[in-house]
Amino acid sequence: MSDFAIPTSGRFWLRHAAIPAGTVEASLPAPRDGYLHDADILIEDGRIAAIAPATGGEGADLQRRIVFPCFVDMHTHLDKGHVVARTPNPDGTFTGALTATGADRAAYWTGEDISLRMDFGLRTAYAHGVGAIRTHLDSFAEQSEISWGVFRDLRARWAGKIALQAVALTTIDQYDTPFGAELAALVARSEGILGAVTRLSGVDHGAIVEIDRLLDLLFAQAKRYGLDVDLHVDETDDVAAFTLPRIAAAIERSDFRGRVTCGHCCNLALQPETTAAETIAHLARLGVTIVTLPSANMYLQDRTPGRTPRWRGVTLAHELRAAGVAFAVATDNCRDAFVPYGDHDTLDSFRFALRVSHLDHPYGDWAGAITAVPAAAMGLKDCGLIAPGRTADLVLTRARSFDELVSRPQSDRTVLRAGRVIDRTLPDYAELDILKGAKPRTLAGPSAA
Repeated sequence: MSDFAIPTSGRFWLRHAAIPAGTVEASLPAPRDGYLHDADILIEDGRIAAIAPATGGEGADLQRRIVFPCFVDMHTHLDKGHVVARTPNPDGTFTGALTATGADRAAYWTGEDISLRMDFGLRTAYAHGVGAIRTHLDSFAEQSEISWGVFRDLRARWAGKIALQAVALTTIDQYDTPFGAELAALVARSEGILGAVTRLSGVDHGAIVEIDRLLDLLFAQAKRYGLDVDLHVDETDDVAAFTLPRIAAAIERSDFRGRVTCGHCCNLALQPETTAAETIAHLARLGVTIVTLPSANMYLQDRTPGRTPRWRGVTLAHELRAAGVAFAVATDNCRDAFVPYGDHDTLDSFRFALRVSHLDHPYGDWAGAITAVPAAAMGLKDCGLIAPGRTADLVLTRARSFDELVSRPQSDRTVLRAGRVIDRTLPDYAELDILKGAKPRTLAGPSAA
């Protein structure tokens, strides 16, 4: 976007920007076509000094191109990323992903290995315009200390570039063991988020008889340390394995006041209409955030060799939003056994979600699902919105409408951090060739999503 002549510093205007509804906080006329605000943005000393209705004048003319705040990706797995070449999923199924990931983790996940792959992912995300990431970290036995140590180091190294959060990912039954208490203490020391997947160790899905008691144990640990909670929920087409209403009941039963996020929630779409509506209303009353991961769920759900999938695998986006539930879109896994594709690009996930979940006709303010909504759910104060006083962290695309945004990947986007254009050169996959020759080590542990 060099033809727009973005100044390198000082005070300047970005004229005729098209800001998606749901991503801006300013007094502006009603959005054009129902979803794009035509605005001029004044940047001064790296911050947004003013936002005004587009009138033109001196400055960089964006010609009504779409401008986002830097993206907020609130559900990723940086610790799993980029192992697909050395440990692929044998059949593309959820069980195959669990097995392959457990084997890769046991054989290779040293601090050096995890750090190399996570840093590669962070550099990639940064180049795409991601300003904040929440990553889940596989947290079992000895692996927990290793992975959380790497995370703390990377969080410090990336401070000021990507705001990093981490969630402990383990199976729910681990909170019924001494390790569960140890893990909660580790997460508290690391200023992280407590989490779990609502299934048992070594089981891909299925109803859990003791789910209420296990959820109570998890929320008790979260309350003990003042931690927020982020759960992997109902990532299956098994209608009987429906834990989302059990989670809502556990939040009330424990009088939990922290933030709660539930990711995936796939089988909500397969529940009877009345059950789904009651569950969604309950979530809305409690202020639970729901995150959809379309790339992962479209890849894994309803997969049977030789059979075309019969359902989309994604959750009830429209029904959740209509009920007032905070709803976010995120990338999930990247080039591993759960999703062998991806590039840590939140905009790519949004473009995919628009098509898969019919977030169009009208487009409305769905763009907030990768910006303002996840920023609020993560408790971030200077991220996810274009607003006066905020840091000028912006993504300038070539698209003038969402049909243009979806039709091309926007690989020619420009990213501003604190008002300055950054180098968007992506790290070369050749950097990861060293992973193929990594020497296996021995560290056993159960599997998690």
